[in-house]
Amino acid sequence: MLSMALMGVFTVLKAQEKKELDRQAIMDMCGCYEITFKYTETFAPEIDYEKKLDYTAKALELALPIIDEENKISIQHLLVIHDTTIIKHWRQDWLYENQEVFHYDKDNNWTFSKLPADAVKGQWTQKVYQVDDSPRYSGSATWVHYDGKHYWENTSDSPLPRREYSKRSDYNVMKRGNRQEITSYGWVHEQDNDKIIRKEGAEDVLLAQEKGMNIYTKIADEKCKIAQEWWAKHKDFWANARASWDKVYKREGDLTLLKSVDKKPLFMHFYELEKANAKKKEISKTIEKFITEKASVNAEGK
Repeated sequence: MLSMALMGVFTVLKAQEKKELDRQAIMDMCGCYEITFKYTETFAPEIDYEKKLDYTAKALELALPIIDEENKISIQHLLVIHDTTIIKHWRQDWLYENQEVFHYDKDNNWTFSKLPADAVKGQWTQKVYQVDDSPRYSGSATWVHYDGKHYWENTSDSPLPRREYSKRSDYNVMKRGNRQEITSYGWVHEQDNDKIIRKEGAEDVLLAQEKGMNIYTKIADEKCKIAQEWWAKHKDFWANARASWDKVYKREGDLTLLKSVDKKPLFMHFYELEKANAKKKEISKTIEKFITEKASVNAEGK
């Protein structure tokens, strides 16, 4: 029979092995991909609800690991348009046993909070950011490796997806059921989403549900070479952007962002900042213009 000391060592070794499996699964999401996006509404509680048309799209995208540390992996997604144009897309950060999360409420408001250490033991937090590195959603869960399957799943509220936010106003929160699963050909982002009407002081109302499948099929890295070259030229600006946002995210409580300033949304301001290769001080000043509550950006930096 193993002694308590040996059992403790065995447990630590097993935890380390599990963590390495987790890290490998996350890193397996990196590479050059052909992506198919498919969404269909599946259910609505009201019989007079008119189901919206299915959404299908295709894209070429590079998922690039920009931070690879023991307890943090950051993956930047870059869209390749017509083999000539690059658009900085979403970013996902993976943090091991992370306690600091943010949750979307409604009306461009996020609540920042701290989870108990025992609640996140062995878990990874996925933090998802928008094209301008503003917050989108986050959640903590355990990577599962069983019967040859490797997946992570979590449910978290978020703003409307880009495919709908400029077209619809009949709901204001998407409760996202996210499942990332590594496959033999790449990976799949499977979604079971609730489209929610949320009002202050009232219970959430379910408008409709949808199924989503974002299928990432890995192809030769050469197909995304233009994106790699683009990132080499622009990575310093976006490092400054992340540093500016990090000062905003070091908080507890709420963060509310204006939807536009000078008749332009934040991502449009960031296009201009990027074009000018702006430094941290100017980036922070721009972010500060969008913050509506008392806490503001510390505009230090060059």
